[in-house]
Amino acid sequence: MARYIDEILQPGERVLYSTNAHWIFYVPAILAWIVALILFVLSRQTIVEGLVLLCLVGSGLVALAAVYWTVRGWFHRLTTETDVTNLRVVHKVGFIKRRTFEMALDKVESVDVEQSILGRILNYGDVTINGVGEGRETIRTIASPLAFRSSITTR
Repeated sequence: MARYIDEILQPGERVLYSTNAHWIFYVPAILAWIVALILFVLSRQTIVEGLVLLCLVGSGLVALAAVYWTVRGWFHRLTTETDVTNLRVVHKVGFIKRRTFEMALDKVESVDVEQSILGRILNYGDVTINGVGEGRETIRTIASPLAFRSSITTR
């Protein structure tokens, strides 16, 4: 699958910076895999027949949820692109139902970054791009938001 930005580049336009959704989207899946593993290990440690079955069923159900959250996080990261070219900022989300945002760099008035404490530690956050006459767009939970902001504001 070709990247969206490669399909829409104009003559003379080049990509300066690319980022993606942060891996934090995998946290529900990681936690579910840990719980499924704990339940499976508990099913092997106990000798009470009813408890063994309960732990195995619980482990299987949680593993199914973990598979769902893993695929969902992977697909979200796969179908989300955020790029800065020498002419514009481009953000695309989705595969079949696609939502895109593009703003010319000369129309960018300010770029705001919002990070929680965990976001500062793990290097992710929300970036809000304010445009002159073009409104505002918030790009949520992207990796390296400060580097992304710098790539927009440095000309």
